[in-house]
Amino acid sequence: MIEDRLAELEPVSRTLEESPDERRALNARVLAWADGFLDALAERPVWSREDGARDELLALGIPEAPVELERLLGLVTREIDGPGLQPASGGHLGYIAGGGIYPGALGDYIAAVTNRYSGVHYAGPGAVHLENLLLRWLCRLAGFPSTALGTLTSGGSIATLVAVVAARDAKDVRAREVERSVIYATGQAHHCVAKSIRIAGLGEAPLRTVAMDAHYRMDVAALREQVRADRAAGLRPFLLVATAGTTDTGALDPLDELAELAAEEGLWFHVDAAYGGAFLLLEDMRPRFRGIERADSVVIDPHKGLFLPYGTGAVLVRDPEHLRASHGLRGVYLQDATDALDEPSPADLSPELTRHFRGLRMWLPLQLHGLARYRAALEEKLLLARLFHARARELGLEVGPAPDLSVALFRHVPRDGSDPTEANKRLLQAILDDGRVFLSTTTIDGVFWIRVAVLCFRTHKDRIDAVLEVLARELAD
Repeated sequence: MIEDRLAELEPVSRTLEESPDERRALNARVLAWADGFLDALAERPVWSREDGARDELLALGIPEAPVELERLLGLVTREIDGPGLQPASGGHLGYIAGGGIYPGALGDYIAAVTNRYSGVHYAGPGAVHLENLLLRWLCRLAGFPSTALGTLTSGGSIATLVAVVAARDAKDVRAREVERSVIYATGQAHHCVAKSIRIAGLGEAPLRTVAMDAHYRMDVAALREQVRADRAAGLRPFLLVATAGTTDTGALDPLDELAELAAEEGLWFHVDAAYGGAFLLLEDMRPRFRGIERADSVVIDPHKGLFLPYGTGAVLVRDPEHLRASHGLRGVYLQDATDALDEPSPADLSPELTRHFRGLRMWLPLQLHGLARYRAALEEKLLLARLFHARARELGLEVGPAPDLSVALFRHVPRDGSDPTEANKRLLQAILDDGRVFLSTTTIDGVFWIRVAVLCFRTHKDRIDAVLEVLARELAD
């Protein structure tokens, strides 16, 4: 009876494997769609309020019978790719833009086709070698010793969580000591830091918001005073979080001075360089990052400054044994998996066990383009932000501090005394309605600002000119 049922099931089951002709047809149609998307991208509005992402998509549901690819690609075009923000566009100057470089998609395609497992060296030695090669390169970029390592993650949030857990365990913060174990960061620290602290079971730990200077960088003197006050109160400082490229302003905390203080006070020194880390590729910028090489852990997001597709983060740790101590657990079913002494398995260094082979999406673009092109693109982004900052001031706009990296703040302060927040919301809407660029806003110390964040590899001077053109027109009215 089992054999009879198997005879019925096998022909249907085998249809999950396309024939070579079917595969080639699918490939050709998807690649044609992708080419059409990329060819038209520069002319499309960066932000669209059109309806979508709901009706037809929901009506289709999950069908029992096959659906034609042409219909599905139409759905992608109308209901997924149409509405909202175009994050692949060179006009994406909101939040922290970055990813979408084409060879990254090809790397993902190869990784998905081969379905290579990159979690355990025994199962995928080539994949693990490749990812560790990339991580050691990032470690060298940060100035870490040759023994340092880390792991590729889905982004900066998980990378931060991995680092916070390592810090917690390395500093032996037990449950009974959480309420007296102090963490330090500024109000400009990314909210994934607070989220990671909570997930790591440190939600009741005192989290000190350290004062900043006029450039939104951590005030070292204020930090030192706070640490001393906490020790005098019988508390136990253990974690210092610095930022190398804040989301709101792009500010770089004074890493060298903070590293010195962390060493003096025995604090785990973590640097969030998710946004700023890629700028270490520029020799002229490296002095601004001095001190990052003294960190215990660093987060860098290759899907930002290395322009990779979303879902590519990295955490680097000076002593990877701290990662292994926190995450290195194995199930009995893996008893056959023997480790290479010189190649730690990613599954032992983070919470992820089953994981996508992220290394190919990073390795392939770096190989095909080479670092010189990346350096040119990153320097261009710095200069575009500085150009915008200067031109916005010339237009009579109030601007934030000179950009440390590639984020510039500006706002319009009406001369008639009307509400500046409402005036800037109208100004932002005019920019969005123009369609050539997408900007986002933030509020710092109660002040509403508009941000220009230049990081997409497709952003060039014409997009900055477009913002300035709209601003000039609106301010003249």
